[in-house]
Amino acid sequence: MSIISVIFSPGFSLHFSLIVFSEKPSYNSNVTFRNRFIVDIFMMQTFELIAPCHFGLESVVKNEIYDLGYEITEVDDGRVTFEGDAEAIVRANLSLRTAERVLLKIGSFHAETFEDLFQGTRALPWEELLPKDARFWVTKASSVKSKLFSPSDIQSVMKKAMVSRMSEHYGLTQFPETGASYPVRVFIKKDEVTVAVDTTGESLHKRGYRKYKVQAPIAENLAAGLIALTPWRPGRMLVDPFCGSGTIAIEAAMIALNRAPGLNRSFMAQKWSCVPETIWQQARTEALDREYRGEYHILGSDIDPASLEIAQQNARKAGVGKLIEFREADATKMSLPTDEGIFIANPPYGQRMMEQKSAQRLYAD
Repeated sequence: MSIISVIFSPGFSLHFSLIVFSEKPSYNSNVTFRNRFIVDIFMMQTFELIAPCHFGLESVVKNEIYDLGYEITEVDDGRVTFEGDAEAIVRANLSLRTAERVLLKIGSFHAETFEDLFQGTRALPWEELLPKDARFWVTKASSVKSKLFSPSDIQSVMKKAMVSRMSEHYGLTQFPETGASYPVRVFIKKDEVTVAVDTTGESLHKRGYRKYKVQAPIAENLAAGLIALTPWRPGRMLVDPFCGSGTIAIEAAMIALNRAPGLNRSFMAQKWSCVPETIWQQARTEALDREYRGEYHILGSDIDPASLEIAQQNARKAGVGKLIEFREADATKMSLPTDEGIFIANPPYGQRMMEQKSAQRLYAD
């Protein structure tokens, strides 16, 4: 006999309270009078938010979240969980450099069978977030050391459970799914199921500036993480002698400026009726106000002139073209303007680019 225990994430138990706004909130255009009460309640709630990340960068992501002013509740391999409100969803998406995305936790439960999974998913309060025209699906399911391990079966069962719950609440047998998207992600570890909705959309590493790429580029959030793990600080020399498309140099310049990495892109939750557009506007304005100028020494070099041209174009698109010196140079022979600084690079290592013997000769030089 299976036992199902359901734990709702903080904030997903509706309560009635007097809500007073100093200014009239600006609702998204698709918010109806029927839904505005739910929107107001959503704005007053505190949620558990999850920031997945590359393994090894958990401490970096944790520090970023602390800097934003939010309380960490759990750190696990490849993800950091913290508490925050609707504003935290917006600020985290705009400001986190090293996370993959920001997930809104709906709840968690124990499941050893597909019946457990169905009932646990159905018990979650989907109607408190998803309007009746929502487009919803389980976009990713992962399982570690659990009895349920087939991603496609997990996705199918959970979708049916969500439809069952929503049908009971909205009185519909079929849903149009013509509205905003609410992609669901589920993690199962040792039979404990964590269910969350993705607020980000495309991964946070896609800043919007890298229009042109070279072979085997480093991801933007991984580049920012590498920088954060070094003792480099704005004002010190930073050199990437294998700059390629310029990602490491560009990320360093954005860190030096204190520029929010998500300013030039959009996010999934921007289309949600429960998150007023004014919050996004205010967060972007505040992020711009936090930028500052200084004396920076960032150098990106590469032996390939075509790669340098791509790097310069990307830097201009990121708005940091004037902060980085790009130079055509052989990494084994280049000279530097100072004896002090930090080298950070993603050099070829004989796998995705350059033959292994050539890479060995490069390191020998």
